[in-house]
Amino acid sequence: MELFTPGQARRISLAIALCLTLVGTLLGYRGLSPLNHLEDRSLDLRFKLRGTLKPPASVVIAAIDEKSIAELGRWPWDRLLFARLVDQLTAAGAAVVAFDVMFTEPSPQDTELQQAMDKAGNVVLPLVFTFAGAPQTISDQIISSTAYPTVVNSNAFSRVAPITATGVRPPLPTLAATAMGFGHINMFSDNDGTLRWEALAIANGDSFYPALGVQTAALFLGIPWDKVTLDATRSVNIGPRRFPTDRFGRTLINYYGPENTFPYLSAADIIAGRVPHEQLAGKVVLIGASATGIYDLRVTPFSPDMPGVEKHASVIASIIDNRPLQQAPGWLTLLMILVSGTLLGLVASRASATASSACFGLLLLTMAGAALICFNGWGIWLNVSYPAMNLCLVFGATSAWHYAVTERRGRQVRAMFSSYITQSLVNELIAHPELAKLGGERREVSVLFSDIKDFTSFSEQHSPEEVVALLNEYLGAMTDIILKWEGTPDKFIGDAILAFWNAPRSCPDHAERAVRCALEMRERLTSMQQSWQERGLPLLDNGIGINTGEAVVGNIGAEGKKMEYTAIGDQINLGSRVESLTRRLDVPLLITETTLAHLQPAIDAGTLQGMFIEGLAKVIVKGRHLPVDLFCVTPLPEADMPTLVMPCPEMEPVKLTDK
Repeated sequence: MELFTPGQARRISLAIALCLTLVGTLLGYRGLSPLNHLEDRSLDLRFKLRGTLKPPASVVIAAIDEKSIAELGRWPWDRLLFARLVDQLTAAGAAVVAFDVMFTEPSPQDTELQQAMDKAGNVVLPLVFTFAGAPQTISDQIISSTAYPTVVNSNAFSRVAPITATGVRPPLPTLAATAMGFGHINMFSDNDGTLRWEALAIANGDSFYPALGVQTAALFLGIPWDKVTLDATRSVNIGPRRFPTDRFGRTLINYYGPENTFPYLSAADIIAGRVPHEQLAGKVVLIGASATGIYDLRVTPFSPDMPGVEKHASVIASIIDNRPLQQAPGWLTLLMILVSGTLLGLVASRASATASSACFGLLLLTMAGAALICFNGWGIWLNVSYPAMNLCLVFGATSAWHYAVTERRGRQVRAMFSSYITQSLVNELIAHPELAKLGGERREVSVLFSDIKDFTSFSEQHSPEEVVALLNEYLGAMTDIILKWEGTPDKFIGDAILAFWNAPRSCPDHAERAVRCALEMRERLTSMQQSWQERGLPLLDNGIGINTGEAVVGNIGAEGKKMEYTAIGDQINLGSRVESLTRRLDVPLLITETTLAHLQPAIDAGTLQGMFIEGLAKVIVKGRHLPVDLFCVTPLPEADMPTLVMPCPEMEPVKLTDK
């Protein structure tokens, strides 16, 4: 099968990227639980990278801590202690007192607490909604009055159900009558147990009730309750402050830091009057437990064990500071998926693997940077998990596609290359590319030259088409034999063939392989001549010369432009001269004395059989000063007969002047 053209490969790569981007966009629209969990974790990381914020000085915690338990007795406390605590806070000038302690069971000291709350006139009490059992609505008119007075866009909750309670655990009516407001203290952790959201509104009956933080902050800021509105599925507006919510009426909790970010004052110290009034005057004082064993640990982005009262402190502080957190709109996430995926697909389809990798990394870094800037600078939670997932899919798929195309092209190139040298040599060059380094290396090789006799006359007497057809048939057959004997075909010079052994892969028996290859070439030529005669075609004959010696073998040429894997040197030239002497001496195959010297060990061992090697002449070829012994090699009648060697006769060397 043909390879894809570069244009087709690019178009397919881009199509893969676009298809995956569309799938990623669909997943971003529908949602995928593992990615949602990953994005939640990335939000936690953003909190940690942002670090601790400086909380407003107007929010402090009156903690029921180990010291208070040790001084005032074990939990639960007598209501008289809470009455004394409220009295001390009133005397110190606390602006708002918010309880994170439930008062649902009557006590003999309720009157004292009621009087203290009535005197303070600034106490907010908690509600706890329940979500099991038969539906039950709040009947107490005092508590009902703290529901959101105005609900805008209420029909939106007909499409998306808000958090709806079936019942409520209110404070005692006697205490409720003196409270300035009520807010729920329900907490809803995510599936991984981390508390990231605050339900600013919980439905009960036909009304929606605020969180404790909303009531407390509004009272502290002096915002009349009728100026607090719920914009269904969009926000809670506390006067001019707008806190975005999701479709369920939840807002992200802007944690100021880990536990102890807000100042903790021991309730025992406050009751005993050991806390200076300036530490309490004009402030929101949250009363809640922090002693080990009497409160639930809350897992937050900052900490695995934050007291719940400090979560309320973060909610109140963020309202006072007007520091809401909000999720980026869903359309922005989808746009990020589309733009980033398409951009990466365009780059991956047109650029190199390095450029694609750089683009992939740059896009991921850009997203991460944008996520941190948006979170730290504007309190926007930018969803990056879905775009990052899509980028990973696009990059992985396009890289795999390019790799597959490259591998396929590599296989085809390997197949084409294998038509010139053997598959084993292809593998050797792939495994050890240094063997084919530019400039080459000195290696001892056995070189074979083969040339068609009287080819010029043959070409003059036949049409070019006939010449090419017959020449291709001949060269194809001869090359197959060279490859069979694991030779390296160097080049075709018209009708001549140059091949060598022992490069690029080492081959100790290179001389023997070259000679055996030459004999098989002659044998194959004989059978081809019979076929040509039967077909009425002209008969071609050849001469073969073999020499063994040192040459420079490797890639010769201009790097990056034109290179050729070849062998050059004096011994290569000598091999060419030897081949030309096959016509002068009228023999089909000549080898030099150096080639015979390399054959001699195999001859002596009896492993080289079936040959008759006859010394013919001593010659001094043109361009050389030393004589060379030439030997004719012919096959014996039986292949298993011992090889016979007849040395050159004693004679004066013949000096040749022609090539």
